[in-house]
Amino acid sequence: MNEENTLDNINSYLTFLLDEELFSVNVGKVIEILEVPKLTKVPQAPSYMAGVMNLRGNVLPVIDTKIKFGLGETDIQQKTCIVVMDISIEGESVYVGALVDSVLDVLELSGDKLLPPPTVGIKYRPEFITGIGKDGDDFIMILNIDKVFSTDELSILKDSSQTL
Repeated sequence: MNEENTLDNINSYLTFLLDEELFSVNVGKVIEILEVPKLTKVPQAPSYMAGVMNLRGNVLPVIDTKIKFGLGETDIQQKTCIVVMDISIEGESVYVGALVDSVLDVLELSGDKLLPPPTVGIKYRPEFITGIGKDGDDFIMILNIDKVFSTDELSILKDSSQTL
């Protein structure tokens, strides 16, 4: 069974806040959640790259998810954290850290709690969003984290994630 089919069978999503908006990623893509350490800036890196950090002997590129989504720069607070995710780059697995304002919960979303992504009126690139989750009165953007980065961006992240 390939990874995509496996993720299709997982209905659990990690929810987090970015600028007071709810987002989620499939828990099958989440490796761990970390406090924000001191990040090392990378010269000439794209504006959305907050820096790199040491993750058990490996270099972990950390992106500022708010910059990537056009929401401004993340102001690191007590609840700010890094969600370490496994992103597929041309069939190869690469770990990337995403700065988020806060992690909220893991939700089970399936059936009537999952809606298709809107076709108009959305401020994010449509390929970033796989659907909309509904939790009570709240709507949650479900991200396709593998599509959030272009091929060029992924190669920069891949090159950044070398062993120390």
